[in-house]
Amino acid sequence: MFHPDLIRHPDGCPALVLNADYTPLSYYPLSVWPWQTAVKAVFLDRVDIVANYEREVRSASFALKLPSVIALKQFVKPSQFPAFTRFNLFLRDKFTCQYCGKLRDLTFDHVIPRAQGGRTTWENVVTACAPCNLKKGGRTPRQAAMPLHLEPIRPTNWHLHEHGRSFPPNYLHETWHDWLYWDIELEA
Repeated sequence: MFHPDLIRHPDGCPALVLNADYTPLSYYPLSVWPWQTAVKAVFLDRVDIVANYEREVRSASFALKLPSVIALKQFVKPSQFPAFTRFNLFLRDKFTCQYCGKLRDLTFDHVIPRAQGGRTTWENVVTACAPCNLKKGGRTPRQAAMPLHLEPIRPTNWHLHEHGRSFPPNYLHETWHDWLYWDIELEA
């Protein structure tokens, strides 16, 4: 039987990166390396290969199946708190407008507007759809009579991982399923 990995372009063969304890280095974003970085790490003896694609890369002197799952040889201590990014903010707020509950046209909104001294922090920024953001304008939720569904907090990585169970990545290779917590059926 012909395996689809054999015709896959190497650029379509990212490696899932696990920490030395065999947990993903990160979930958001999912810790994946391009095949070139993974192969380099193999040759530098910085990782162990856990699983492979069927796809091989060749040189004049060797052939190597591209790694699909690798584990670092040295443990990297994860930070407790995620970076403040647009994606992490949307994930904290479950990709939902915190004013009306819509799931479309998402932007972010300063609860206390910058014009009123508000800062760009976890505790002052929420996900908002474009119409709600425009309606609220430079006012606070109270001034605009637009109550928030949830008060914004600084999430931990655990919070984002818990929310992320509902939002698996678009691509999950079959060899990754043992290392991730998304249901296999979500990939189809």
